[in-house]
Amino acid sequence: MSLVEPEAAARAMPARRARIVAIANQKGGVGKTTTAVNLATAFAATGRRVLVIDLDPQANATTGLGVEAASVTSYELLLGEAELAAASVASAVPLLSVVASSPDLAGAEIELSTRPRREFLLSRAIRSQVGDIDDVLIDCPPSLNLLTINALTAADRVLVPLQCEFYALAGLAQLMGTIERVQRGLNPRLALQGVVLTMYDRRNNLCEQVAADVRAHFGDKVYATVIPRNVRVSEAPSHGLPVLIYDHRCSGAQAYIQLAAEMLRRGEGARA
Repeated sequence: MSLVEPEAAARAMPARRARIVAIANQKGGVGKTTTAVNLATAFAATGRRVLVIDLDPQANATTGLGVEAASVTSYELLLGEAELAAASVASAVPLLSVVASSPDLAGAEIELSTRPRREFLLSRAIRSQVGDIDDVLIDCPPSLNLLTINALTAADRVLVPLQCEFYALAGLAQLMGTIERVQRGLNPRLALQGVVLTMYDRRNNLCEQVAADVRAHFGDKVYATVIPRNVRVSEAPSHGLPVLIYDHRCSGAQAYIQLAAEMLRRGEGARA
C-alpha cells in the first residue's frame, strides 16, 4: 500500500508537457510540409493529441489538413494578438488541430524585426499554453528567416526532411550551422531529433550515395525509415487530405506510419 495519497502523489509528479518539434529545411520541395502533415496524422491515429503550427506563408500544411482560411492565424499568434487556444482549429483528423497560416506572414520578416526579443515571439506564445497536447509540430518556411529562427527558439527538437539529391547535402550543412548558432545564443535545449530521407528512389544510384553519405555523417540520427517517391503522396494535398487518409495502403502512407512508429520506439513522442 502506498504511503502517499493518490491526489498527493499526482501533485508531486513533475508536470508533463508537449515536446515541440520544428520541421525545418531551408530548401523547398524536400517533403517538409508533407512530413509535418502525415507524421501528425500518424501520431493522432495512435490516440495522441497533436497540434500543427503552420509558419509557412504558402499555407500548404493548413490546406493539406483540410483547414480553410481561419480568422485567427499563426500571424496573430506571433504578434501576441491571440492566444494559442483561440488560434487552434480542428482539422479533418480526430485529435489533430492546426494553427493556420496567413499570407501576412510573408511580410513578417520586416514587421517583426523591430520588436524586442523578436526571436522569442513564438516561444512566448506557445510554451506555457499547450495544455494536454502531446505533440506540437511546427512547419517552417523554406528559408532560414526570422520565422524559422522563431520556430527553432521555441522548439525542443529539429526534424530535418532531406531529399536524396546532391544539392541537399550543401543545404544541410547550412541548416546545421543555423541550429548550432541558435543553440549557443537563443535556445540551449534545442537538439537535432533526426534526419528523414524523402523522395527516395532505390533505382537511382545518386539516392543511394546521398543516403550513404548522410548516414556516415549523422549515424543513428538518420531514421531507418525512408519516404519513397509516390504519386499518391503528391495527389493527397489537392483533396485537402493527408495521404494516410487519402490512400493509407500506398507506399508513401505506409512509410509515414513506419516513421511515426520508429520515433515512438525511440521515445521521441512528445510527452516526456
